[in-house]
Amino acid sequence: MSRIPRERTNPAGKRPGKTGRAGKDAPAVEPLNIVHGTLPSREVILRFIADHPQKASKRELARAFGLKGDSRVELKQMLQELEQEGMLQKNRKSLIRPGALPPVTVLDITTRDKDGDLIGRPAEWPEDQGVAPAVAIRQQSPAGRQGKGKAPVAGLGDRILAKIFPAVDRGGPAYTARIIKVIDRRRGASMGVFRTAPGGGGRLLPIERRGEEMVIDPEFTGGATDGDLVEVEIARLGRFGLPRAKVLSVVGSVGSEKAISMIAIHAHGIPHVFPPAVVAEAEAAKPASMSHREDWRDVPLITIDPADAKDHDDAVYAELDPSPDNPGGVIVTVAIADVSWYVRPNSPLDREALKRGNSVYFPDRVVPMLPERISNDLCSLKEGVDRPALAVRMSFSGEGRKIGHIFHRIMMRSAAKLSYQQVQAAIDGNPDDQTGPMLEPILKPLWHAYEVMKRGRDRRQPLELDMPERKILLKSDGTVDRVVVPPRLDAHKLIEEMMIQANVCAAETLEKKRQPLIYRIHDGPTLAKQEILREFLATLGISLAKGGNMRANNFNGILAKADGTPHQTMVSEMVLRSQSQAIYGPENIGHFGLNLMKYAHFTSPIRRYADLIVHRALVGSLGFGEGGITPDEEAALDDIAAEISTFERRAMAAERETVDRLIAHHLSGRVGEEFAGRVSGVTKSGLFVALPDYGADGFVPISTLGTDYFIYDEAHQALSGERTGLGYRLGDSVTVKLAEAIPLAGALRFEVVNEGREMPAAVRSFHKAGRRDRGQVRKKPGTRPPRGRH
Repeated sequence: MSRIPRERTNPAGKRPGKTGRAGKDAPAVEPLNIVHGTLPSREVILRFIADHPQKASKRELARAFGLKGDSRVELKQMLQELEQEGMLQKNRKSLIRPGALPPVTVLDITTRDKDGDLIGRPAEWPEDQGVAPAVAIRQQSPAGRQGKGKAPVAGLGDRILAKIFPAVDRGGPAYTARIIKVIDRRRGASMGVFRTAPGGGGRLLPIERRGEEMVIDPEFTGGATDGDLVEVEIARLGRFGLPRAKVLSVVGSVGSEKAISMIAIHAHGIPHVFPPAVVAEAEAAKPASMSHREDWRDVPLITIDPADAKDHDDAVYAELDPSPDNPGGVIVTVAIADVSWYVRPNSPLDREALKRGNSVYFPDRVVPMLPERISNDLCSLKEGVDRPALAVRMSFSGEGRKIGHIFHRIMMRSAAKLSYQQVQAAIDGNPDDQTGPMLEPILKPLWHAYEVMKRGRDRRQPLELDMPERKILLKSDGTVDRVVVPPRLDAHKLIEEMMIQANVCAAETLEKKRQPLIYRIHDGPTLAKQEILREFLATLGISLAKGGNMRANNFNGILAKADGTPHQTMVSEMVLRSQSQAIYGPENIGHFGLNLMKYAHFTSPIRRYADLIVHRALVGSLGFGEGGITPDEEAALDDIAAEISTFERRAMAAERETVDRLIAHHLSGRVGEEFAGRVSGVTKSGLFVALPDYGADGFVPISTLGTDYFIYDEAHQALSGERTGLGYRLGDSVTVKLAEAIPLAGALRFEVVNEGREMPAAVRSFHKAGRRDRGQVRKKPGTRPPRGRH
């Protein structure tokens, strides 16, 4: 899958520590000896940040220690040094210790401690940071803080947004938390497939890879029949045998069409049925009026989307700039569906959209953020139909530099609904009856504008990590027909670049208006990940400079050096793994992958809640009439950003798991067959192998690799035999045999057919060093150490 790599402020006008809340909620900590007005030592700074995460911004640190003038400059330098040394890392607006939780975190309540108190863990936690830390949940009195309002109450299985504090009791969890909001109430339920057993009752086959079977007694089947997808709760845990469960609900037959995606929807708690109040509001909506709108219905804006798209939220148009002050320049217009007109703050539509966060796309269905009456009808920029929109006109110089832009609230009428393949064919000399008349007046000016904008993109040098994106084509019964890699056309790149520039304009305009907003932010790679990548590249003779000021073009240089070599895929994989994840936040840190200082999602408000917030911010700050952002929304941007970032990751996980299950089901009848694969991951336990023709991954346990003793070399991303010197590295081509397929869990297990290749001298020298470190272990003839310990 092609993915640009991963990436809060307080309520508007409120500074940390000034509301009185943090002091009353936070547990007491041992006081530090602070000399007011004097730059503290590095140790004091680190201790203060650990004990006061809510005051860990540069401004708050300066205020806490009473620093002014030159002392502030020295503090800034000290913090930069601590960052470069890996002692601190940025988390949106604040600084945290590596591996520490940010001040506001989404938690899943997973268990209770021996005293019955709730324990939660972060909903998202990087695998390379080990086990996620436990957090003790502090339930407030029902009357809430200071007896005001209702305090949120959570239970087992719930997902919450929480304020994090360091724990005083060092013998328990490292953190305590106060519940800000319950995001999703879930019963402590598991999901699986019910299979009837002789004599009544049945068994639950788990859908999770690490799940276990459960026994369901006859009185607890809940009417489930063989093959039903069910939710259960544990009825009894015994010291011996399988746990016993009770059916809570029957989701549907696992053999039915779309059942595979329904597993992911329920497993991740994705809302997929619109409540009656939401449907009623959508059905009652009327077409937008001309109030505060310009009439642009004569502008020949066109939509360019996938051929099967049902919602069209962006339209484009381009022309030469007639201004004599901009020779060779172009004007590009991007119009985006005006969802803010229909979805007003705190309405049933709005509350449901925030609960979903984004649309979720499965191979067999879409779970939309908004009802079809809004997404596919009133807000869709249909051909020849009047539709409300927010438009931005952008001026670019002949060198591709943006020299100005302006936003408008308009009424438009799309001149044509076209597909990527259709417009690409027209540009390539094969127009059809629809695109032929549009070639000269509309399509060629768009392509010319893209060529101009591309000069600016080439100069900016965003991260050019273009991994192949596979698409699953299904049969009518919902099973896999085939997996294809659609070609990446210039038509795709044209729309992508125009949307990126429109997003930049949105962020710049709102910053200029001093309007709070939600940015799309993407931090650079952590120093720890840089070091892992540096060690790996060194094994290939590729250098990566040290230091904390990495830019996207540094990675482009690495990719260019590997281009055309046997290591190309391997290097691309490792560069991708080194990147952070893009997220949403109200505090701007820029977008590393796109190499942009200001960036906010604006162009997809039909399917992303972040874009809807940006639309409202533009409407309000530019005086465009109804539907603007409210003070309550501005105050909640921190929480909204955290929630929608979590929902985005939830959607990605559900989409990925559904693809895994579909492919495992597709290959389940081919156990014993051989396939061409590529090593996509190397661990102490074995190899992950991808099948390029299917977009699937499976696991090869180290115990099946042969009779040699295999050593794991993280720097070289290799598993190699101590005796033979043969092994496997990330990116190696291998032939594997499918040993097992578990469709419900989306799991494939392989066995490698070929015995591996000779490892480089550097890997063999690592073996010798490893033997020195371990000491010469005496082994009986014919024996070897246990596998996988290195």
